[in-house]
Amino acid sequence: MLAWVLVVPGAAWAVLRVSGWSPGAVVVVLPFTPYAIGWSLISLGVALSVRRWRAAVVAGVGGALLVACVAPRVLPDRDRGPADGVAVRLLSANMLRGGADPEAIVRRVRDGNVSVLTVQEFTAGGQAALTAAGLDHLLPYASTAPQRATDPFGTTGSAVYSRFPLSDKGFRLNEGGFQQAYATVRAPGAVPVAVESVHPAAPYALDVLDDWREDLAAQPAPDPDGPPRVLAGDFNATLDHPQLRALVGRGYRDAAATAGRGLVPSWGPYGYRPIPPITIDHVLVDRRLGVRGFTAYDLPRSDHRMILAALVVPADPFSI
Repeated sequence: MLAWVLVVPGAAWAVLRVSGWSPGAVVVVLPFTPYAIGWSLISLGVALSVRRWRAAVVAGVGGALLVACVAPRVLPDRDRGPADGVAVRLLSANMLRGGADPEAIVRRVRDGNVSVLTVQEFTAGGQAALTAAGLDHLLPYASTAPQRATDPFGTTGSAVYSRFPLSDKGFRLNEGGFQQAYATVRAPGAVPVAVESVHPAAPYALDVLDDWREDLAAQPAPDPDGPPRVLAGDFNATLDHPQLRALVGRGYRDAAATAGRGLVPSWGPYGYRPIPPITIDHVLVDRRLGVRGFTAYDLPRSDHRMILAALVVPADPFSI
């Protein structure tokens, strides 16, 4: 009985993950799939120790399925996109209601030779703090959408900062209430790239799941007739969510998974709640761009870590 009590949850988890069925509260637990592998191994060990062979087979198959789902994120892709072109380093940071340490962000921009910065939970106060810390000297061009007037918490704003001039600047409002700033960046000698600071609704309760699903489905796909596109920010989803995998499948690479860093956590633990860290911040890169590296850094006074992707943008054949 003990063996089956341990085996069934892991096996059920594997079935849900592989099937892509994510009703209701399943959405909330799917991000912890990498941790479920450990549970499956424990249940397999218990089943073997008490010689319950059928339970052991079920546990072993379930664990193998979960490993097959997760392992590609820690194995660098052979195809990382073009290797020749202009190097562009992109940083993304969630400022937690504008209160994150601006000095840490500016220091990372400076020390990391960052060309583009996307910010979520961007407020007027956060913008002023970044300016005071010297961000405008490093990244003088910006497309900003501070928090909405109806937002009392400071979570709805976003921004794109750049070392290079921006065009086609603007923002759009998600169904879940968050704004997403965007702009087209053109590094010297490179083709232009459309960059958007992403922040769909968080699936923290059943009554917001429809907004979360709609926000992810509404993220723009790469346009083969337009500039390559990058979506960077707090997606409130992991690659164990079928909704995010569907978005990636529309023509993107997940920069972290491409570099073999797809299990690097970016959110949590959250306050006093015993929530294991998970990976909900991403840089999704148009497949016409290359990925050369990915790193995450702690951000004081935020519940998120900063993520940095080293990208390669194809050279513009018409540039002089």
